[in-house]
Amino acid sequence: MSFLSYFISGVSLGAVYAIIALGYTMVYGIARMLNFAHGDVIMVGGFAIFTVVSTMGLPPLLGILAGIVVCTVLGVAIERVAYRPLRGASSLAVLITAIGVSYLLQNVALLIFGSNSRQFTSVVTLPNLVLADGKLTISSITIVTIVTCLVIMVALTAFINKTKIGQAMLAVSEDRGAASLMGIDVNKTIAVTFAIGSALAAVAGALLCSAYPSLTPYTGSMPGIKAFTAAVFGGIGSIPGALIGGIVLGVIENLSKAYISSQLSDAIVFAVLILVLLVRPTGILGRQIPEKV
Repeated sequence: MSFLSYFISGVSLGAVYAIIALGYTMVYGIARMLNFAHGDVIMVGGFAIFTVVSTMGLPPLLGILAGIVVCTVLGVAIERVAYRPLRGASSLAVLITAIGVSYLLQNVALLIFGSNSRQFTSVVTLPNLVLADGKLTISSITIVTIVTCLVIMVALTAFINKTKIGQAMLAVSEDRGAASLMGIDVNKTIAVTFAIGSALAAVAGALLCSAYPSLTPYTGSMPGIKAFTAAVFGGIGSIPGALIGGIVLGVIENLSKAYISSQLSDAIVFAVLILVLLVRPTGILGRQIPEKV
């Protein structure tokens, strides 16, 4: 039963990574850039929820909605101020800017909230699920996290394939210039992509901080890096790949902590990533994109 418990916890952790990875994979798939400030948007969402729920004493649902609104506005603002002026710049310039935005968000959070860890109040208050005559207990946050991840994946896939703006995203991801000639507003499409990714970051922040109730200005850094790893593992640019990569990563990390070493778990995760990329450089579901000359 202990293995099953660790496995389910790993799936739950992987579901959080998958939700975060969606932000990376959507932005890369459509705008062809890596938003390394995405992990810190999670932290901002966590502090927004903390402020509404713990400081103001409002219901958790209002806290989640506030976090989604704050992160959505922040994501659009980051795209408009930091990334849009660099649309035609080199990848290195965009990468350096993303790192700069990441440090900016961390230091602003340090100035406002300080460096002390805050106790995050769980947004899930449902009872735990007890199975096998009490031998296996699955926490309510684990169940909610897995279900939320699956719902988001299905809804996002339907949104991309069935809506007009979703079709615009696909067109921009294929050929930005041709999409613009066909009348698609490329700037608006990329801004919507950032908005959706940042809103999902707020949801991921709520679930992550509910499962691991400690909040600091650096809360989003390592989960952000691991979620990027999950996106690459599954095939960056692929929504199902983000799900597969996140789940596999979470399970490997949790089982490594349980059966090998908690100190080596991160190293094992990244070692597995390296091995997979040596065999399949584009990730599990990734596809090779030919360079245009």
